Amino acid sequence: MSSPPEPRSNPDLFGHDHAAAALRESALSGRMHHGWMLTGPQGVGKATLAWRYARWMLAGMPEAPIPGEAPLFVPAAAPLFARVAAGAHADLRSLSPNTGEKGKKVLIRVEEVRELTRFLAMTPAEGGWRVVVIEDMEAMNEQAQNALLKTLEEPPPRAVLVLTASAPDRLLPTIRSRVRRLDLFPLEAPAMDSVLSRWLPDMSGDDRSALARLAAGSPGRALLLAEGEGLSMAREVEGFLARLPRPEPRELHALADRLTSKRDGSAFLTFFALLRDAIAGALRRAARGESAAPWLAGRGLAEWAGLWDMLGRLADETDTLNLDRRQAVLTGLSRLSV
Repeated sequence: MSSPPEPRSNPDLFGHDHAAAALRESALSGRMHHGWMLTGPQGVGKATLAWRYARWMLAGMPEAPIPGEAPLFVPAAAPLFARVAAGAHADLRSLSPNTGEKGKKVLIRVEEVRELTRFLAMTPAEGGWRVVVIEDMEAMNEQAQNALLKTLEEPPPRAVLVLTASAPDRLLPTIRSRVRRLDLFPLEAPAMDSVLSRWLPDMSGDDRSALARLAAGSPGRALLLAEGEGLSMAREVEGFLARLPRPEPRELHALADRLTSKRDGSAFLTFFALLRDAIAGALRRAARGESAAPWLAGRGLAEWAGLWDMLGRLADETDTLNLDRRQAVLTGLSRLSV
């Protein structure tokens, strides 16, 4: 498996041409909005598009020299591309959640936002635009959002802020009302195939297609699933659900052993994520009156929704606090059994 570049150094944009075109047309119209929020599922390409737009603005909004190239193109060989990737452009600033320590909340701190305010108060060092990229806005607490709000209410000239958010409803309404929102949607099958063919060249076409379905059109999630043995974990989920409502205790212990055999915890987290996805999908289908999964029988939909939430909290707490993963597996799966 090849490792894709970080969003700030990724020259490729798969899908999302509609959003890229909207950013381009607004800038060239002379009526560009000072704040944008790119929303969509985790791993769908929001940060990649945000950095592509930042490069293009700092490059002076050039026309794409390659016919058919996606909008906002700046060649990877251009010196400015390397400067942006290295964080070495004087008119660019970025924020993203801290990596977090075990037991501490991952967030964007108010002090970092205030530093952005000071940066935006300065004259552009290179005579063009100043660009701010803030990734994962939902990691910004209310105090930090209020600090950013002052900038959005009174935007400085020749400055643009590009925000990304997977859960925009967690943000203050006043923040959402002062930015222009662009929704990025899950990629269609051809775009997903292009992404996965590039970064998973040794995987069979059938397995890439199965991975794309599991990831629901999110290339970032597909690559994370590939790292976490997503296909084998999906089979484990199917096998467990098929044994409900009364799996054998020895089968639960054997599954717990398989999920916790690796010290990095990737299989544990992938299994819990896919199990929750399976429950959520079955609940949506049942709510629409479609044929229900046999294992849903015996519990109400509201109870299953509560179990879905419980599994999420259990996985998060186990990973964050470095708790016993094997015990977490046994606890969570036992709760799903009758």
